[in-house]
Amino acid sequence: MTAAQFELIDETEAEAILRWRFDELVRAGYDIGSALMLASHVEVDLHDASGLLRRGCPSETALQILL
Repeated sequence: MTAAQFELIDETEAEAILRWRFDELVRAGYDIGSALMLASHVEVDLHDASGLLRRGCPSETALQILL
């Protein structure tokens, strides 16, 4: 989802999407702060974010790559 697309959805749906993204990132192994930061960047692909950790990339490095 692009940032422009995200801007067009209503507040309730936006909140649900951000919560879901956060939960998925925590489940993938990101700490709460990193997951919160990544979840708010809706242009970041969750598969890419999860894949980096699965392949052994430290979360700090993954953040630098993704953001």
